[in-house]
Amino acid sequence: LTLFGSGTYTQSMKAAGSLVIAAAALLSVSRLAGQALERSMYVSVVNDAGAQVPDLGPSDFIVREDNVAREVLRVAPADEPNQIAVLVDTSQTARDNVSYMRTALPPFVTALTNPSDAGAKNEVALIAFGERPTIITDYTSRVSDLQKGITRIWSQTEAGAYLLDALIEVCQGIRKREARRPVIVAIAIEGRELSYRQYDQVLGPLGDSVAPFYALMIGTPSGDLSDEGRSRSIVLDRGPAETGGRRDQLLTGMALNDKLKQLANQLMHQYRVTYARPQSLIPPERVTVS
Repeated sequence: LTLFGSGTYTQSMKAAGSLVIAAAALLSVSRLAGQALERSMYVSVVNDAGAQVPDLGPSDFIVREDNVAREVLRVAPADEPNQIAVLVDTSQTARDNVSYMRTALPPFVTALTNPSDAGAKNEVALIAFGERPTIITDYTSRVSDLQKGITRIWSQTEAGAYLLDALIEVCQGIRKREARRPVIVAIAIEGRELSYRQYDQVLGPLGDSVAPFYALMIGTPSGDLSDEGRSRSIVLDRGPAETGGRRDQLLTGMALNDKLKQLANQLMHQYRVTYARPQSLIPPERVTVS
């Protein structure tokens, strides 16, 4: 069993088996009898092929706060809509992979905007980060608007990648929107980073956003030793792990279609896991779920 946690204090962990679990943000707090607090998080469970694992209950999950087991109270299918920001590399380096993005993104956004069993629809936004972060399509559940935005994805001549700047701006937007269930997905090409922001300026807002960060990196790691390249490497290493997302290294853009299908399946089939926490003035530093 492999588990990925997300949220301010949630971190990934591994155990033996063949399932993949991804936990989303710690999302709610309420008071129980006896001065205990009730906490909830979203959790995805898929097998090695990326297919959903149905019919799980409280006995199937173990939640620990700072290595102390907590009582799992309830497990139910998650039906609250996501607010998903999709960041797309439109720098000159992305030129040879734009066609793969334009092919893989339509089924991805279509799957994400399909209504849930409760009738809720996710909202998706498309943001380009070639030259400077630019909103292509603002948050919407209208597939036609997103499809139109995808047709406007092109690499910009002599433009560099500003992934870290885009992450900060997206996190600021999540905070202003008071998004309840945000997700950040970045599709980036390995190469130079031109953002002036340092990694510590990005990881803070990223953690505060409680959005799991999924980074799909295309190509062989560049090994950029500049300050900008070092900051980007640290964010791509720590960001997904500390927020409960995931970093995937794709050797070619041809793998993007299958990877986005797998990610959509994971985001669309999640559980809401609710557990009890004793009341304390000091919050836990780490929460894990397995």
